[in-house]
Amino acid sequence: MSTPTPAPFTAEDYRARMERAARAAGDAGLAGLLVAPGPDLVWLTGYAPPVTERLTLLVLVPGRDPELVVPALEAPDAAKAPCGPALALRDWTDGKDPYAVAAALLDPGGRFGISDNAWAMHLLGLTHTLPGSSYASLTEALPMLRAVKDAAELERLAAAGAAADATYEEIRRLPFAGRRESEVAADLARLLREHGHSQVDFTIVASGPNGADPHHEADERVIERGDTVVLDFGGLLGGYGSDTSRTVHVGEPTEEERRVHDIVREAQEAGFRAVRPGVACQEIDRAARAVIEDAGYGEYFIHRTGHGIGVTTHEPPYMVEGEEQPLVPGMCFSVEPGIYLPGRFGVRIEDIVTVTEDGGRRLNNTTREMAIVD
Repeated sequence: MSTPTPAPFTAEDYRARMERAARAAGDAGLAGLLVAPGPDLVWLTGYAPPVTERLTLLVLVPGRDPELVVPALEAPDAAKAPCGPALALRDWTDGKDPYAVAAALLDPGGRFGISDNAWAMHLLGLTHTLPGSSYASLTEALPMLRAVKDAAELERLAAAGAAADATYEEIRRLPFAGRRESEVAADLARLLREHGHSQVDFTIVASGPNGADPHHEADERVIERGDTVVLDFGGLLGGYGSDTSRTVHVGEPTEEERRVHDIVREAQEAGFRAVRPGVACQEIDRAARAVIEDAGYGEYFIHRTGHGIGVTTHEPPYMVEGEEQPLVPGMCFSVEPGIYLPGRFGVRIEDIVTVTEDGGRRLNNTTREMAIVD
């Protein structure tokens, strides 16, 4: 049974986001924001045009109404997008110079934030037309633009997390021994869709020695009795991401396998308990990492403790040493420590967590104990 999807965002929701983004640009000393097709444009407008060589560009300037430079053949779809009533369209036809259309909306000597996934040819086209302008990636200029979620976004993330939890509860009741990793991965993808996901981004099934590779692609290895199996899966439901990891064991684990799993579970709990407003992101990493280092496995925890999640499954903020951004209520991110023993096995446990007024709340709530599967 699929998870109910919350009501769609409205034109007013998108108008408010664009106004907030324009204000944030002004506060950061920018002349405005330029947003190409991709997750930033979807978050700001609800519009997801095809990504082609034709220039589509949202222009947000403090104190001005938002404007969308769009190919004429796509203007009808843009007008029907959820943000349509909040946007002024500036269309251009094939054979005309789209950069001249965009340049007419910009300060010739301004510094602009531009979405990270803008094509180089488009950025170069703008700089050629406006040689006095300069640009900074949105991740550099406004890394927290999408980081703090409102109540409606949190509802969607919670729904995505609940669907991922339901998927885990079903997958651990299916057979593992004697089946290929790719077959179990296909089951994960099927279950995510059955529980409401419109998009499956990854289904990691890493058995035995493959578990020591954190981003192992499920392959044709046959899962054997006695294997530890890392499961990491997620995608989009209602436009917002899920991402959870659990580690299961085929049959009874060894004492060492149990011990390593317990250490990771304690590290994940320590990372979660460190979450509260005002704490620097790096403190979540430090809290989880300290448990693993104290147990003697520090060299085998080889990645950051977490990443933000929203309209994409990886986005700022990042729970990593050196990230001093303080946590703010409404931020959502993973807490996912792991231990990876080369040639032997790996363990990872991951929940999505949101910052509350006085701590944190998990959006994944399946058991973190080692599950025994058949």
